[in-house]
Amino acid sequence: MENRPSPQPSEGCLTVVVRVPVRIVVFVLVVPVRMVWDLLVAGAKVLRRRVFTPLWRVLVVIPSGWSYRVVLTPAGHAIAWLGRVVGAGLGAVGRGLAAAGAWGVRMLLVAPSVWVYRVVLAPAGRAVGWVLSGVWLGLAWVGRGVGRGLVRAGRGIGAGLARVGKGVGVGLVWGLRALFVWPWSALWRRVLAPVLRYGLVVPAAWLYRYVLIPVGHGTARLVTLAGAGLAALGVLLLVVPARWLYRAVLTPLGRGALVVVREIGVAIGFAWRAAGFVSRAVGRGLAWLVRNFVGLPVRWVYATLLTPVGHWVRDAVLRPARRALREAGRAARQALVSARETVRTARRDAWRALVGGPARELPEHRARTLGSTTTASGAVPAPEISLSKAEG
Repeated sequence: MENRPSPQPSEGCLTVVVRVPVRIVVFVLVVPVRMVWDLLVAGAKVLRRRVFTPLWRVLVVIPSGWSYRVVLTPAGHAIAWLGRVVGAGLGAVGRGLAAAGAWGVRMLLVAPSVWVYRVVLAPAGRAVGWVLSGVWLGLAWVGRGVGRGLVRAGRGIGAGLARVGKGVGVGLVWGLRALFVWPWSALWRRVLAPVLRYGLVVPAAWLYRYVLIPVGHGTARLVTLAGAGLAALGVLLLVVPARWLYRAVLTPLGRGALVVVREIGVAIGFAWRAAGFVSRAVGRGLAWLVRNFVGLPVRWVYATLLTPVGHWVRDAVLRPARRALREAGRAARQALVSARETVRTARRDAWRALVGGPARELPEHRARTLGSTTTASGAVPAPEISLSKAEG
């Protein structure tokens, strides 16, 4: 047999009447909210990718990594090494102090105590033990003799006293019974017991059996009948109207409110999904408009106008200016070299005029030249000294 779908329960007229207006109203209200929500979500994503993530990396991640690698790791290694060194030193000092303390305790306390115990206390204790043992043996012998005599005398005296006490006890028992037990027993048995039985117990039992029990049963039946009547009256006045109100008024109202709330929830979900489709369609349309009416013209302007103009500016203006600046710099360096040679020649002539004789030339250092930025390998820069110091 084929699997047939289970029949869906039929929807009431209230559901059909409420559904269409509610969906229209909710759709009109939800579409702007969904579009604003999509705009906010897109803006938040752009901010997160373009602003917050780079700021987080620049302000937090990179400084944290740099501080961890450059500051915290060396500081931690240094602290760990210092801790190991200090711990090793403290351990060595502690072991030394412990060894010294143990040696001092052993030499100052243990050894003298052992010597005193072996030489003084042990012999003295043995002597005192011998003396006390002798004294105890003597006292024990004397005590055994005295105890045997006392036991024999006590046995005779105890036998006589036991016979006398037995006779006196029997007489006292009979006397106490005659004075305190027999009169009161006869009074209870002959007087008090009959009076209490026939004067109190028998009338109370008759009153309970023939009066109180029938009255109690009647009262209980009366209370039962009154409770049943009050319960019936309460059901008639409260339960029946409440049940009618629940069945005729509250149940239809609750079902209608439940249908309205359910339809509003379903309409909000449907409108939110439909608004999502509308929002995506509007977004695609705006993206198409921006791409065709802004992006393509801008690309055309950039490719057709700005790129040739930029190439012309680069080839006709920037490169000649750069070449001219380079030639001017080279000419300036040549002028500086010529000026340096002129100053050197003037200084030699002035020295020859003041001192006389040929002036010695300062050795030229190959480490650095005025017109070159390279430095010879293995050359040491010449010291800055005057000609007079070099001659002297």
